[in-house]
Amino acid sequence: MTICHKVILIVTIVIITSMFFGVEAKIKRNKPKFDIPIDPQNQGIAKPDIDINSIGSWEVLSQNSGVSAMQINLIPTNKVIVYDATIYRLSRLLYPPGVPCVPFIDDRTKENKIDCFAHSMEYDLATNQARALKVTADPWCSCGGLAPDGTLVSVGGFLDGIRTIRYYGGPACNGNNNCDWREYNGAMNEDRWYGTQVILPTGEFIVVGGRRAFSYEYIPRQEGQRPTKPYFFPFLYETSDIDENNLYPFVHLSTDGNLFIFSNNRSLLLNPTTNKIVRTYPILIGGSRNYPASGMSAILPINLATADDKNPVVKAEVIVCGGNAPDAFFMAEQKKYYNPALNDCNRMVITDTIPKWEKEYMPSGRTMGDCLILPNGQLLFINGAQKGTAGWWDADAPNLTPVLYYPEKPQGQRFKELKPSQISRMYHSTSALLPNGKIWVAGSNTHDTYKDVDRFPTETRVEGFSPPYLDANYDQFRPVIDEIYSSKNFRHGHRFETLFRIQDVNTTNELVMNDIKVTMYFPPFTTHGFSMSQRLVVVKTRGMFKNMQGVFSIESLAPIAQHAPPGYYILYVVHRGVPSKGMWVHIQ
Repeated sequence: MTICHKVILIVTIVIITSMFFGVEAKIKRNKPKFDIPIDPQNQGIAKPDIDINSIGSWEVLSQNSGVSAMQINLIPTNKVIVYDATIYRLSRLLYPPGVPCVPFIDDRTKENKIDCFAHSMEYDLATNQARALKVTADPWCSCGGLAPDGTLVSVGGFLDGIRTIRYYGGPACNGNNNCDWREYNGAMNEDRWYGTQVILPTGEFIVVGGRRAFSYEYIPRQEGQRPTKPYFFPFLYETSDIDENNLYPFVHLSTDGNLFIFSNNRSLLLNPTTNKIVRTYPILIGGSRNYPASGMSAILPINLATADDKNPVVKAEVIVCGGNAPDAFFMAEQKKYYNPALNDCNRMVITDTIPKWEKEYMPSGRTMGDCLILPNGQLLFINGAQKGTAGWWDADAPNLTPVLYYPEKPQGQRFKELKPSQISRMYHSTSALLPNGKIWVAGSNTHDTYKDVDRFPTETRVEGFSPPYLDANYDQFRPVIDEIYSSKNFRHGHRFETLFRIQDVNTTNELVMNDIKVTMYFPPFTTHGFSMSQRLVVVKTRGMFKNMQGVFSIESLAPIAQHAPPGYYILYVVHRGVPSKGMWVHIQ
């Protein structure tokens, strides 16, 4: 490099740096001033949630996304990453010109053939357009999760993908609009087909189980690095029955850093640091809950706002709903008798000294449904069937009606049926909460290929469901986050600031701190009725201020890692049950 080139480079760096700090300084200068404190010692009596008289609404976002959404994850670029299975050798989305097709040998004819169909895609929420992605090692019935740096990490699958670790997005893409999958075949120590993957407070993942895989492994944070060894886990063998019913076990990170693991009808608490079983829990009677009986489960919102600072363990409660009888899969597969799905919902405080299951009943039975946590702490049961189990052609009577669940209400008042969909979402259907508060609904393929004409055809249509809180009649009560001046990068245990305003003048004048909740949602990997690593944290607020222009500033305390593992979250400001649009934030 010549002296002239060096001078030009230095000048360029100085100019760019000056521009950056100039913009940053301008933002700081223009940041609203807050001169009216809302006394944190006098937070006011919280008003009840606004009574929302709505049953939600549906819209079709895409008539053909190209790939049936068997497995999905929302990522921080506001894209939904979707994939199904390469074994089909068919989809409704071709690779674009210039992308080589994938050679393969036809198992039936032993002929050499090429596969030019995409089995993965990137769905752009802003345009509702799909971009074909290339995945070659079969990810059929795999697991996944969002790493702390925003990379989607997917583990396992079928045949050549059964020990694969694959990565998408993150810093490795560096804004590249043509980013694609990066696959490391044979990286796992044991086969991982129908396993569950969950993020830990360290930012690593644990992968639990899989078909005939009675073990778990830890996925290092460094891309391409192999797990050191599998850990034998006899619990998974003990909970396997005639129809398995122990696949895709429900795994939730508890508030004490241990892992709650539920398989079939039994559960325990595992310490991921010592690999010791901490405790076991009462058996959940009534039926089988995991694949293929396929019930639903979530950890209820972790409320740090009301947690006792003197108690080192914050309350953690899990919910398990639906599923079917232990032999329901056998009856559907062999006899074509579709057993009615279970309609019970069961809750247990897993941090209690003497935990016990508490049972209540949904308006209808559900198998293969999704249980999503909404920004305001309510749950949404959506998709699935009322008869049968997971598996090809093994279910009937689609459950078209979403159900809203209010965890904080008394028993007998917790369920509300919402507006039904017109599209059956059966086996291999999925859903995801979006930053704007809508629910992205896609998938459904009960076949071993793509079928256009059938009672339950292969679905590549994408729907958007708007829960009741998005009814436009309540927009006047909806907080609007100021994303320019609000904090977006947090450190565990440190304070952060969120700015917002509310349209309604009376609300602005009468608002007290207890009317507001700040929630953080971790976007899960969803497949086969389970949303892995899903959690909603209600953060602790320290104070709230407003200025003469009606802008509010609320100061909150970022959760610790065992309450919110490092990574990207969607932050919402919730006013009496009405959430704002979400803002992507990062915690480390």
